[in-house]
Amino acid sequence: MSDIPLFPTSSAPKPRDEIRIETLEILPYPDRFRVYIHLIVTPFQERPNLLLVAHNQDDRLVSELNVIETMHHDMEFTLHIRGADDPAGLYTLTADLFYETRQPPQDRRIETFVIPNQADDEFLAE
Repeated sequence: MSDIPLFPTSSAPKPRDEIRIETLEILPYPDRFRVYIHLIVTPFQERPNLLLVAHNQDDRLVSELNVIETMHHDMEFTLHIRGADDPAGLYTLTADLFYETRQPPQDRRIETFVIPNQADDEFLAE
């Protein structure tokens, strides 16, 4: 009897020690108070945990998302920017992938993104 592969060879589930964050895309929504996150991790045999933390340019926490034992390796999230009357500015998003402990994480991605001024958004929309 022949084996029928369930995954393409390049995306066969990997053991825990080979799991990494492969893609982290960040895109502010037009309302400027929400941020679209697209995150892809290596296909896995054991489900990892994720922690996404966003800080503003003053290093103040503005959003946090915990994912416990995700079932999917390709994920989309919406983060909400909290505690800002005007969210315009530079932000840093830290994504940690871990199993039992986050100290240290198994993999970490740090990306910056900008939420534009509302006037800039209106100008671009014309």
